[in-house]
Formats: sequence, C-alpha cells, structure tokens
Amino acid sequence: MKFDPTDCDVLLNLLRWRRDVRHFTGEPVSDDNLAVLRCALALAPSVGNSQPWRIVSVEGDGLRQQIIANHTAANQSASEIYDGEQRAAYCGLKLAALQEAPVQLAVFTEVDPAAGHGLGRQTMPQTLAYSTVLAVPGLWLAARSLNLGVGWVSILDPDEVERVLDVDATWHLTAYLCIGHPKFDDDTPELARVGWQESCAAEWLVK
Repeated sequence: MKFDPTDCDVLLNLLRWRRDVRHFTGEPVSDDNLAVLRCALALAPSVGNSQPWRIVSVEGDGLRQQIIANHTAANQSASEIYDGEQRAAYCGLKLAALQEAPVQLAVFTEVDPAAGHGLGRQTMPQTLAYSTVLAVPGLWLAARSLNLGVGWVSILDPDEVERVLDVDATWHLTAYLCIGHPKFDDDTPELARVGWQESCAAEWLVK
C-alpha cells in the first residue's frame, strides 16, 4: 500500500493534538472504541514478535482507591525534591486523572515471554520493555483519532501497583494509562500551558 501526502498531514495533526490529558468528562468509553484500542495494541512492533505487553483493566472501586492512595503518597514524596515557590508550583499541578478517567489500564511487561523464543533480546533484554513502551503511542494515537484522550500516570510506586493488582511475578509495570473523553482539547502541553516547562525542539546531532 502506498500513502500520499494527505496521510502524512493527518498523522502529523494527530501527533500535534496528542496531549497528555488530565481532565476528563467521566462519560463512558464505548465497547466499539475499546475494541479499536485493543486492535491498535495488537498492531504494535515488538522484539522477536514477543508481544510482551500485558494489560489489566482496573475497574473495581477498591482497587482504584488503592491506586489513588499510591499516587498521593508518591506525589508527596516527589514534591520534596523542590523548595519554595517551585514546590508550591509543583503541588498546584494536576498530574493525574485517577478520580475521573472512566478507563484505566495498567500496562505491564512480561520479562520472560515464551513468544518470540528469545529472539533479539539476548544482549539487550530491555528491548522487551521498549516494545511495551512502543505499543503505548499506537494506542494513544488511535484514541486521539476517536476523539478520546489519554494520560500516562508515572507518579506511582510500581511494586505497590503490582502487589495491589496481584499480577504474575514476571510482570513489571511499564505504564498506567487513564483514558476517556477530554473536557477540552488543546494542542499545547499542559506543563507548558501552566508555565512549568516550555516545549523545545531537540537539535539532531550530526557526526
């Protein structure tokens, strides 16, 4: 299949409007849309075709409250690296939508999958986690094409998430995603919008 420049325009527009969303309406996500997101994950590349990602949909109120408590404690600890006005600014940031997001996915990496028979990861076993990380943007862009938003919550104790969700010992947390209908659309990263960190383009190094 050959693509044309309009396809590139659509892709760049999706990338431009793919923002980390932390404000959701709470409206449910349809089963049809969830099926598209599952399909997007299945299409992701992976080392040795190992497909090491393991997904847990966190739906129980008790489990979600434990994830919220985990985030609250981790966020408090993270705030302690800042002082004065910067600490106050940090504490004023909304860094997760764990209360509002209707869909919450804990994304794990299986560190010793049978699939792939070990191909491609003997000298770089971290490529399993890289494969899981690569799968997330595919889901994210598919979500954006459906007018959904995604937020990646990284301020968590991964060991505690693994304990709370009672997953296999060979599953290591890679991402915790909040998904839903955004309250508003903005093509500016939230941290830039609130003055925490401006966006900047990295220069390519030529040697």
